[in-house]
Amino acid sequence: MATWRCTVCGHIYDPAQGDPDNGIAPGTAFEDLPADWTCPVCGVPKEDFEKEE
Repeated sequence: MATWRCTVCGHIYDPAQGDPDNGIAPGTAFEDLPADWTCPVCGVPKEDFEKEE
């Protein structure tokens, strides 16, 4: 699975790790994150993330 980078603060969302501090289990694809999920570092919405190639 691809990783996604926050365009504001540079935080990397890695689906293999998820976001357990915010209730997102490891193995959760970025596309499957809840619509109201935000960057755990700076709080921007998932629309402000770019797929890392």
